Amino acid sequence: MMISGVVYALGDWIAQCCEGKPLLDFSRGRMIRSGLVGFCLHGSLSHFYYHVCEALFPFQDWWGVPIKVAFDQTIWSAIWNSIYFTTIGLLRFESPASIASELRATFWPMLTAGWKLWPFAHIITYGVIPVEQRLLWVDCVELAWVTILSMLSNEKAEARLHDGSAESESIEESSLGAE
Repeated sequence: MMISGVVYALGDWIAQCCEGKPLLDFSRGRMIRSGLVGFCLHGSLSHFYYHVCEALFPFQDWWGVPIKVAFDQTIWSAIWNSIYFTTIGLLRFESPASIASELRATFWPMLTAGWKLWPFAHIITYGVIPVEQRLLWVDCVELAWVTILSMLSNEKAEARLHDGSAESESIEESSLGAE
């Protein structure tokens, strides 16, 4: 759990740097929110998921790997991405309608973006790594994925903030002009 929290916080920091923020001038609140999701949810849920996946698909032959990867990249990815976006939205104190709207807009693009990274990583996850060590391996790969998740989940939130501040400035200007 601790490692997942650090990975999620670090992934958000990298995302902020990729967005053009200086190395030490970043949103600490945003980084803490992401770290909390990793610490409180990703570590424990993923640990549980990998054991459930092994119970559902106890195949040790080579053909079991594609089955596990397919399950992971359809069912589990959809569930985890939804949990991530919903929790980040709640931690930003967004309305349920706003969270649902963002989830609808990002669900399919995030799922398909994951298909460019995770199937290759999960061939190793399910084909080589023992179930007890899978979360550690996934956390290593997760650093790149969290950077992508964080950039996408915060892109729309920051756009709404800028739109809201632009609207309030235009309202202030129009009210000042009316005086």
